[in-house]
Amino acid sequence: MTELRPAADGGALPAPGPSDSSAACGRPAADQSPAAPEEPAAPEEPAAPACPVTPDSEDEDEVVTAVLAASRVLVALAVRSLAGTAEDLTLPRFRMLVVLETRGPLSLSRLAEQLGVNPSTAMRMADRLAAAGLVVREAGVRDRREVRVALAPEGRRTVALVLERRREEIRRVVAAVPADRRAGLVGALRDLAEA
Repeated sequence: MTELRPAADGGALPAPGPSDSSAACGRPAADQSPAAPEEPAAPEEPAAPACPVTPDSEDEDEVVTAVLAASRVLVALAVRSLAGTAEDLTLPRFRMLVVLETRGPLSLSRLAEQLGVNPSTAMRMADRLAAAGLVVREAGVRDRREVRVALAPEGRRTVALVLERRREEIRRVVAAVPADRRAGLVGALRDLAEA
């Protein structure tokens, strides 16, 4: 049997049940309006939160906020580590160099797939890197018409230089973290990298 509560017009409305998420979040359901008070209002109690917050969701929000803050620091470090390299070396182009350094020569289509970009975008990036002397184009092994992109010696040196600069910047940041908190950082960051 449905429990009824008084409505503003003198009629009765069903009381919110456990499945009524609007009422559970402290808001009236979409088809109901709050009842007008018929008597002087009692002293107000603190308003209920917009939606219930569980310890798990609070903890998750705190982690997300901390990861966002850390990612801003890491992106800034990544950008700084590119200073003094080829004048138009951007983070996406540097990422292409790292993929080529890690995977070896790749066709444009495979390179685009690895970078998550369109082949035409990969081609423009490769053109810029080739003009800077950081990559070279090679004919495919099986199909001479296929163009493969490979790191040039200067590209390999650039990757090593930038990664070393980045490592030093990160080392400086880590040194500022209290020693007793670093151990927990390693496991958490590894979990995050593998997620």
